[in-house]
Amino acid sequence: MEALLDDQVDAMFQALADRTRRDIMRRVMDEELSVSDLADSYEMSFAGVQKHVAVLERAGLVSKRRVGRAQIARVEMSGIRTVASLLNELEDMWRARVARIDDLLADDEAAGR
Repeated sequence: MEALLDDQVDAMFQALADRTRRDIMRRVMDEELSVSDLADSYEMSFAGVQKHVAVLERAGLVSKRRVGRAQIARVEMSGIRTVASLLNELEDMWRARVARIDDLLADDEAAGR
C-alpha cells in the first residue's frame, strides 16, 4: 500500500474515534444525506453536526456537494478502503507475532522445556 502521511492516518482514526461520527459514517454509507437531514437525527445543534461532518471531510472519509441550498454528505470509499487496509496491515502484523509465539512454544515443548 502507498505510504500515507502520519497526519492523514491520525486524522482518519481520530475522526472514527467519536461515536457520533461513526454513526454519521454508517448513515451516509447507506445513502447520501443532507447535513440538515443528519442534524434531525441527533440531539445536538445543526452547527454541531456540521462540525462532525467537517472532521470526517478533513479526514477524507466523507465529501460534501451542494444541491441548491443543501449540503449533501456522501462516503468517500477511498478513505474507507485506506482505513480497512491499515487495519488489515495491523491484523497481519499481530497474526505474525502470535504465530511466532506459537512456534516458540512448540519448540520449547519439543525440547522438553
